[in-house]
Amino acid sequence: MPLYEHIYLARQDVSPQQVEEMTTNMTTVLQAGGGKVTKNEYWGLKSLSYRIKKNRKAHYSLLNIDAPAPAVAEMERQMRINEDILRFMTVRVDELEEGPSAMLQKRDRDDDRSDRPGGDRGRGGFDRDRPRRF
Repeated sequence: MPLYEHIYLARQDVSPQQVEEMTTNMTTVLQAGGGKVTKNEYWGLKSLSYRIKKNRKAHYSLLNIDAPAPAVAEMERQMRINEDILRFMTVRVDELEEGPSAMLQKRDRDDDRSDRPGGDRGRGGFDRDRPRRF
């Protein structure tokens, strides 16, 4: 069966639990069509680059899908009907990535940087004895 990566953005008004419910609904649609979801990642509430349908933020979610094309088409049809979903994108891939996606790796890396002195830049604080030039 073909392999897909699917990302969708849900409105900022919905809760993370509702986003998970949407994900499980889409998973059942894919299973009814003979497919399966191999990986499900919730990336969280993130700011958008520009407003989409009067929303400045959105809940991001990733699905790795192993399903026939008609099942994916039915899932996309139901996403178009759902008013809580702002955008979605499905891309066919040759193979699915194992382990966490780049977005989750970035979040882990950012958490590690916040432990260092000097905040998230990792350069330490400024030197008080050294004169500053402007």
